[in-house]
Amino acid sequence: MAKILVTGAAGFIGSHTVEQLLAGGHTICGVDNFRTGKPANLAPFLPVESFHFKELDAAAAGNLDVAAREFRPDAIIHLAALVSVPESIANPAENDRLNFQATRLVAEAARAHGVKRIVFASSAAVYGANPHLPLAEEAACIPLSPYGSAKLAAEQLLLDLARNHGVMVRCQRYFNVFGPRQDPSSLYSGVISLFRDRLIKHTAPMIHGDGEQTRDFIYVGDVARANVIAATGDEIRTGVANICTGRAVSLNTLYSTLSRVLGRGLAPTHGPARESDIRHSLGNPAKARRELGFTATTSLEDGLRTMA
Repeated sequence: MAKILVTGAAGFIGSHTVEQLLAGGHTICGVDNFRTGKPANLAPFLPVESFHFKELDAAAAGNLDVAAREFRPDAIIHLAALVSVPESIANPAENDRLNFQATRLVAEAARAHGVKRIVFASSAAVYGANPHLPLAEEAACIPLSPYGSAKLAAEQLLLDLARNHGVMVRCQRYFNVFGPRQDPSSLYSGVISLFRDRLIKHTAPMIHGDGEQTRDFIYVGDVARANVIAATGDEIRTGVANICTGRAVSLNTLYSTLSRVLGRGLAPTHGPARESDIRHSLGNPAKARRELGFTATTSLEDGLRTMA
């Protein structure tokens, strides 16, 4: 069994990752400053003897060094981040601090304290509007936002660490993650949690444009499983992989499926398309299957039922 330090442990993906790690018998040190994470997400784990929690800012100098020195983890799963593209545009300095400088501090702590693995939460945003779908990891990366640029720079920093200092690094390029604990109150939340929130309140949501834009939606439980494999699996080597399903779903199909699951018959309204939106996004999951033995197994409808 491994000792894993998880940054962003109280967040959406973080809390699901912690849950699966604990179920696997691992010992966890979770850290979070509750900037976007929720104490309620961690409440079920606090009585668990193998779960330890520190409230701290992973992007503040010295914090991760102290946590790694005290806990001596075998691996760090780095999920703490500024998670909003619009916020990264409005506040690029904070984006750099949370999405790049924090990753540098993770790398420094790992090197200083003999951490063998780092699993990094990257994003499909690194690809920008690359039209060559499905996107493979070798596709050109031309980010359209400070968020995507910081994720790409952080990947490079960690891969340099792997080359020069022997730390095994996995950069997980998440596509559109959905599931329980995704916060619908955030302006930057995923479209599924926003749709669900409106339907539960008997309010028709707005779809920007014609609704035929497509995304690769992946269930958070599958994403957490990919993180666990990368952090604890045997014979895992350094690399970058899409964490996706390889299935394109239009917003219209998404909405009709969610409406059926929730038993709501509200027709959505349609507004003007947003100029900044990418029309289609779809990942190629082959590399994750080959290098991690990971395949997403939860269907869109089954995932949506967990949110009903």
